[in-house]
Amino acid sequence: MNAKENALRIIRFDRPERIVGAPPCRRISYLGCDHQGYAGGGHHLPVGSQWTDIWGTVWHREHDGVMGFPRGNPLANLAGDLPGFRWPDPDDERICGQIYEQARGWDRASEFLTGSHRDTLWEKSYMLVGMEELMCAFYAEPAAVRDLLHGIMDFQLGLARHYLKLGVEMVSMGDDLGTQGGLLLSPEILQEFLVPEYRRLFELYRRHGVLINFHSCGHITPILEMFMDLGVNILNPVQATANDLDEVRRATQGRMALQGGVSSAVIVAGPPEEIRREAVRRMWQLGREGGYFCSPDQGMPWPEEHIQALHEAVSEHGAYPLRDPGETYGARCPSAAIASR
Repeated sequence: MNAKENALRIIRFDRPERIVGAPPCRRISYLGCDHQGYAGGGHHLPVGSQWTDIWGTVWHREHDGVMGFPRGNPLANLAGDLPGFRWPDPDDERICGQIYEQARGWDRASEFLTGSHRDTLWEKSYMLVGMEELMCAFYAEPAAVRDLLHGIMDFQLGLARHYLKLGVEMVSMGDDLGTQGGLLLSPEILQEFLVPEYRRLFELYRRHGVLINFHSCGHITPILEMFMDLGVNILNPVQATANDLDEVRRATQGRMALQGGVSSAVIVAGPPEEIRREAVRRMWQLGREGGYFCSPDQGMPWPEEHIQALHEAVSEHGAYPLRDPGETYGARCPSAAIASR
């Protein structure tokens, strides 16, 4: 089978040939998806650069190797500013035109055409309002928050119509809902405010048979059931230091594939042999019954030798049936329970 069929079998827990790092994707995205503005701008600019994205959020690039930070929030006075807010139009040729160009030459047989909904809802909302102000508004101005979230999701649904017109088979969404030790928002806030809006977009894609790959950093174990109920097919990046990965796998086995799980701290620190051991542990812990793409639990610049060690370990040890890591590394390889800490 080719890489695309193998990835489908991973997602379906249906006897894949091997574990790989990610599904093969042709990513398409709208102007502004990566925080660009109509006049340009973006995270590729030099440190010290500032720009305004299509939503009116002002970005500052402050550190080398790190994306910019939203420092100017156009809806900081939410109830006062929202009635006159000028929403970006998903049918604006400046916004949607590039996705049609990016889709040209897509090889359907070998890769998934994948539409991006970066900052799907929560992250986009706090970029517009400011995180502290938005957290207060959930209690002080709930009607305005609902209007804000509904407007953001209307925009995402407008983009979805373009993606579906092009025949996307997968979409990537994302909102970081966890911290290192807990959730950013309570389950009650998530259920009351975010889930109804997520459901509008998720159900549209599910009706068309589109796979959903959702990104959420941090401690997300308490809301795994929420993701599965919404219809997430792949959850990433499964942060190793913020979750009990044994518990995550038990809850999702046969229901939702995982992508990530390899400790970024180990990849940064090395040495390469320890990175290989970490990868082998994670493949056994999370993927021995399918449903796992083995990759870092964060995205960041890596020492080339270190990330290459991860790729080599997946290539060498990822073929099914997997071997118990104890057979590969003996007593030097901790148990899966220890490795998940």
